[in-house]
Amino acid sequence: MTRIATRSCPFRTSEMLRQGGIHPVLARLFASRGLTDVKDLSSELAALIAPAGLLHIDVAAVFLADSIAAQKRMVIVADYDCDGATACAVAMRGLRAMGANVDFIVPNRFEYGYGLTPEIVALTAREKQPDIIITVDNGIASIDGVAEANRRGIEVVVTDHHLPADVLPNARVIVNPNQPACGFPSKNLAGVGVVFYVLLALRAELRRRGVFDAATQPKLDSLLDLVALGTVADVVKLDPNNRILVAQGLKRMRAGRMHPGVAALFRVAGRQARTATPFDLGFALGPRLNAAGRLEDMSLGIECLLTDDEDRAWQLAQQLNEINLKRREIEAEMQDAALLHLDRFEPAASSTISVFDDTWHQGVIGIVASRLKEKFFRPTITFAPAGDGWIKGSGRSIPGFHLRDALDLVSKRAPSLIDKFGGHAMAAGLSIRADAFDAFSEAFEAVGRAWLSEQQLERVIETDGPLEDAYYTTQFIELMDGQVWGQGFAPPVFCDEFRVVSQRILKERHLKLLLEKNGARYDAIWFGHTDSIGERARVAFRLDANEYNGTTKVQLMVEHAEPA
Repeated sequence: MTRIATRSCPFRTSEMLRQGGIHPVLARLFASRGLTDVKDLSSELAALIAPAGLLHIDVAAVFLADSIAAQKRMVIVADYDCDGATACAVAMRGLRAMGANVDFIVPNRFEYGYGLTPEIVALTAREKQPDIIITVDNGIASIDGVAEANRRGIEVVVTDHHLPADVLPNARVIVNPNQPACGFPSKNLAGVGVVFYVLLALRAELRRRGVFDAATQPKLDSLLDLVALGTVADVVKLDPNNRILVAQGLKRMRAGRMHPGVAALFRVAGRQARTATPFDLGFALGPRLNAAGRLEDMSLGIECLLTDDEDRAWQLAQQLNEINLKRREIEAEMQDAALLHLDRFEPAASSTISVFDDTWHQGVIGIVASRLKEKFFRPTITFAPAGDGWIKGSGRSIPGFHLRDALDLVSKRAPSLIDKFGGHAMAAGLSIRADAFDAFSEAFEAVGRAWLSEQQLERVIETDGPLEDAYYTTQFIELMDGQVWGQGFAPPVFCDEFRVVSQRILKERHLKLLLEKNGARYDAIWFGHTDSIGERARVAFRLDANEYNGTTKVQLMVEHAEPA
């Protein structure tokens, strides 16, 4: 079931924002998203929360500055998703600019699994002989891996943003806004954001030591295109601090000041960097980088972000694009199979979905889980074989159901069931024995039944209510596009009643509509939906500027419609 709801908007707050000089509609949109102060809209770098607020960042800066001075060998151990790849590229570029002797290694997800495992430490020691390992976007759960590094005399700096377990690894220093006792006001930094902060602190330490002054120091703001890409692609909450990082990165992209690899990804995705939006980063660039880590090896993606050679960047971007096409094919087949498995599935009778197929590809199960969650609106975990009688699961959740905590509860109730697990509220991963699948599904469903009410299993489309007739314009769309919308700062969705003048099916997949309100007519499209709607409808929609034959018209992108 889906229902349309209208966000509540505190009138006094929106009035205050309006009096502060904000467009009346934007004032309403911002107020209903919890924004109370015009200052929180600042996208200037000067408004960033200072690095000093991150626990142990000073220790990390001193340690890294000492290590650079002593020309110690550093190796970055990255994660294999877009946040991990951008974090690795930011760390490599930033540390090199500050004189470090640094290299990277990225685990292949099929051979080594996730994080700094003892196996990865052994591999890194063998191939790179590091004095220091720096983890990016992983490491907070790597207790055994850090112990193995210590045993080999390798010091470890952990930079991560994932939620820690009860015990922290025994690393030389840990920087993670989510570790206990860290008072950093934004807990929502992505892995790439944490690394960027560590570089800021390191640069300040090197200035203190007289290695650089304000004129000679490396320009870290040149890394913001990478920081923005990783932040949006990792779907962390865009709180005021993350919105600054993303706005600054987008500003650089629109001005053409980006790394060759980022420019090449825009080009291969057929998107315009001069009008870059968070949507482009999350749905066009991110998936092409992620595909490498899903199907092959993320070092292709990292190399694309590290090269300064435009031809090489373009070659790599084309390779990433090919891998992404292959990923889409595999995903479509898996999704069809999943729906067959779930043919017997009665959404009403269950509050979670667990599904396993022994032909599935473990690099793509996360996306399939995501699609099934969208379709059935249930916390969903999809499993694929991982060899030797093991299967690997990737889960996606719905609001109000903390997936990592749910897995934690399952493992406490049945200690032998889950081998390893980790993640966030909305996404998590685990491995279990194939023969334990049924027992796991039941245990997971029991948590779902205990935690989720019927209301929570209803999909609610939150809207901003009606939009005044005067603002169905391309100028207003431009004004909205100038803001940074995304996770936790939802893009505007309006809702109103329209007369349905005409409707037809487009390419057998989409519904093309002509809607009328107060004598004005609007083209509308509802993607992936073919059932006709009645002659009066309540429609939840996004505004889109549609360019056709050189003219730009306003088009409504329908999110949901119901009879009025």
